[in-house]
Amino acid sequence: MEVKKEAMVLDNAKTLRSNQTEAEQWLWYHLRAHRFMGLKFKRQKPMGRYIVDFACLERRLIIELDGGQHAEQMAYDQHRDAWLRSQGFTVLRFWNNDVMQQMEGVLEQIRCTVTLSPTPLPQAGEGLAGSQGEI
Repeated sequence: MEVKKEAMVLDNAKTLRSNQTEAEQWLWYHLRAHRFMGLKFKRQKPMGRYIVDFACLERRLIIELDGGQHAEQMAYDQHRDAWLRSQGFTVLRFWNNDVMQQMEGVLEQIRCTVTLSPTPLPQAGEGLAGSQGEI
């Protein structure tokens, strides 16, 4: 049963990627292909039972764009954001019209969040600053 749910989430993510809103398309233009601060972002990324609009796994950052329907589902969004935060992610939310009308401000807020977030931990086998176990 769990495999079936995962397949449904993946299918839904694929559908969302091919039916992006104008705001999602515009922000994705700035985030894709390591254009933003050299970071890799994924769009419509499954995370648990949720699908997030944009995710930078390296910096544990989730970016959500909200249209008018989100005013009616605030409790759901708060529960979802709480779960994502419990998984170690920072969640940024922007209104679609802010992305369309104030892109530089949106990008600056993302830049500030990325800059202030802690540096990712070294991968297994790496010491600090990439050394081989020496500090």
